[in-house]
Amino acid sequence: MKQHANAALSLIGRRRMVLRVVKDGWSVTSAAAAAEVTDATCRKWVARYRAEGRAGLLDRSSAPLRVHNRTEESAIEAIAALRRLRLTGPEIAEVLGRPLSTVSGILQRIGMGKLGRLGLEPAQRYERARPGELIHVDVKKLGRIQGGAGKRVRGGGRHYTPTYTDATGARRKTVGWQFCHVAIDDATRLAYVELLDDEKALTATGFLRRAVAFFASYGITVERVMTDNGGAYRSAIHALACKTLRLKHLRTRAYRPQTNGKAERFIRTMLGGWAYGAIYGSTTERAAALDGWLYRYNHHRPHSALSRQTPVQRLHNLLGTYI
Repeated sequence: MKQHANAALSLIGRRRMVLRVVKDGWSVTSAAAAAEVTDATCRKWVARYRAEGRAGLLDRSSAPLRVHNRTEESAIEAIAALRRLRLTGPEIAEVLGRPLSTVSGILQRIGMGKLGRLGLEPAQRYERARPGELIHVDVKKLGRIQGGAGKRVRGGGRHYTPTYTDATGARRKTVGWQFCHVAIDDATRLAYVELLDDEKALTATGFLRRAVAFFASYGITVERVMTDNGGAYRSAIHALACKTLRLKHLRTRAYRPQTNGKAERFIRTMLGGWAYGAIYGSTTERAAALDGWLYRYNHHRPHSALSRQTPVQRLHNLLGTYI
């Protein structure tokens, strides 16, 4: 227990005081006066020392031994059961007619203060053993920068996309979007990224071909590719490209982005470290910063899922080429 700032006795001071009474034969009054405490305090510590030895001089918890208005166990079990159904604290308090402070305190005490994956099916985590055995491919749409900064710098709100009316009377956007295509190796987390103008089938196919060449430059032979169920990845041209490149194409379950979770997690890291990690004056300036950030990610950034190795270090270890 933390010593009170104005406490008269430290542990050493208590021991000195009680030893004067127990061993040196001082009276309680004399020992208390020397320690500048009351006789009652001195008697308390002397009694504890005689009963428990040196352990009796340690601080004890000030919590009461018995709480008469403690929540009954049946109520705690009910709170835990409702929490497993993913009810929030206020919802549980409303259902049981209990104060929110009581419900929150109980949830914290029983280790259910945060929902997390509580009550959900366990996460199915996997990692391929060989580099290139599976690469994850995904696309992230980024708004082009207009007027010197994006919406996050301007304080939120909708993406700034002014429009104009063309000669035919149709409304056209003047800013638009960039499409960030990413590919990440499942075993090593080695990543490849390109900024392209769209996510059409022909564009996605070209990106896949260049991604395979990128991984080959690191000695990785790609065997499988996993994507979502976007139109570009369901197209005939993409299927033909996979066949030409000798890739087995896997698609995620519908409405289950977790299946492609390594690409999703990489995108979150990329957005925080590169896309929104600095204030860019233009889309071109942001694009120019991508290569440097990606090189650092692959070669210098330790990855918690790789035991604090970088993707390139993990690659060399798996291929047996680490120097």
